[in-house]
Amino acid sequence: MRARLIELALIVAAAADIWVDLYSDHPVSIASAVVACAALAVRRRFALAVVLLTLPATLLEAALVAPCVALYTLAERSRNRVLLSICVVLAAIASAAPSPLEPDADPIGDSVVYFVYALATVVLPVLLGQLVQTRHDLSHRLEEIEEVKEHERVLHAQAILAEERAQLAREMHDVVSHQVSLIAVQAGALQVSAGDDGTREAARTIRSLSVGTLDELRTMVTLLRASGDDITQLTPQPTLADLCTLIANSGIDVDLTGDLGLAVGTPRQRAIYRTVQEALTNVRKHAPGAVAAVELWHDGKYVGVTVTNGPPSRPSLPLPGAHQGLIGLQERADLLGGTLESGPTPEGGYRVRMRLPIHTD
Repeated sequence: MRARLIELALIVAAAADIWVDLYSDHPVSIASAVVACAALAVRRRFALAVVLLTLPATLLEAALVAPCVALYTLAERSRNRVLLSICVVLAAIASAAPSPLEPDADPIGDSVVYFVYALATVVLPVLLGQLVQTRHDLSHRLEEIEEVKEHERVLHAQAILAEERAQLAREMHDVVSHQVSLIAVQAGALQVSAGDDGTREAARTIRSLSVGTLDELRTMVTLLRASGDDITQLTPQPTLADLCTLIANSGIDVDLTGDLGLAVGTPRQRAIYRTVQEALTNVRKHAPGAVAAVELWHDGKYVGVTVTNGPPSRPSLPLPGAHQGLIGLQERADLLGGTLESGPTPEGGYRVRMRLPIHTD
């Protein structure tokens, strides 16, 4: 509702500007004024066309509000500086040139002076529109930087958690397992050397419980040492079936191709998932507005994924990063006997490709 009121107010202001300083009541002149005012209603959808439609009224009726509003809208939406410069010059010429409907044209010298003043006037809304566009870009970029910082904080917390869990695993292995092993050995010796059945049965029970405890400790140590990126390793790890959800929540225009039901082991599915996750994160950080393509493939012996993005559609700013994502993917590929390739494309984008053997020799 507010936007419609603003549009109506601008149209009324443009009409009042022409009406107050009406140069000619010629039908062509009146028609050009009506077209210029009416065109402002669609300036947000057809900014360039509206600028061109306001030029006749600028020439015949010396309209000022309509072309300035149209130029501001175009400058707010367009990044083509050459186009904006051409429109500014055309508007200044239309404003300074004598109307062909006037019986007595102004001297050429006066037109040159009028052109200078008109140029200074029409360039102001263009500069204002570019300023507003830059402000929107910076605001959007600040939001992206905050998201990246939050992501970095989460990664830092996960790294600390992983370090603490690794330390706990070492303590359990070096201290607890050693003590329980001694208990099991002593209980076994007591079971052999005891003279009565009650003592032998008690020693057998202690040894059995110690062995069971050792098995449970080994399982816990394995879980604590398991690699992964989630905050807890006890939750289900992502697989290829989760790629659709990952892509849907990425905020990027992604084209996914390939078979999500590839018959490969969970470690390889997890490695492919992490490759897509890291690649899309980098697209959002370093190529804002770029379109990405995710291709899952297999050739009988190898399975892999290729993530390719085009060039950014918006100017990018340097964003903070740990520069460890691709290194981590390389380590995953090495552990599974595969390879990781990454680098820029000739089109100005970036490509990440992970190739893993389906079966380990």
